[in-house]
Amino acid sequence: MIKNLSVLTAVLLSCAVAATSTKIYVWRNEQGVLVFSDTPRPGAEEVKVKNNNDQLTSVDTSILDIKPKAIEEKYQVSISQPENNATVRDNTGSVYVAGRIKPIFKKGLKIQLYLDNTPYQEPQDHSMFVLRNIDRGEHKIKMDLINNQGKVIASSKPVVFYMHRASKLHGN
Repeated sequence: MIKNLSVLTAVLLSCAVAATSTKIYVWRNEQGVLVFSDTPRPGAEEVKVKNNNDQLTSVDTSILDIKPKAIEEKYQVSISQPENNATVRDNTGSVYVAGRIKPIFKKGLKIQLYLDNTPYQEPQDHSMFVLRNIDRGEHKIKMDLINNQGKVIASSKPVVFYMHRASKLHGN
């Protein structure tokens, strides 16, 4: 067993020495292509090979195990329509409400609209609402942005609007 091991070691060492002492030659063939070989031929030049016996030091790989922190986005919600203190004139009592979400509205988020501090319908996945049959007078609306766990992550400032409808009694 020891004899086989010593023969194997001798063969491996001789291969390593032969590999480091091999000369490499380069020339151009008839088509002008560079050809590399370990056999010399007329017109070939010997390539100087730098013997690189640099040893790599160990590297601290613990820096690769860092888990990135979840970046919590700061959302902003605003109501762009109707404007604050606007008068809405519609005899059917319809009001179109448009909101803006920054940075960008992502899947899984919902918008809850409040009319006079009461949730209006169910939360929805877009920021356009149509309010129907709104009574005359002053009203306040607000929007909340809700994540997929049901937590409010941003709220708009309240917007006051005035609904102007024709009177049933006087026609105005």
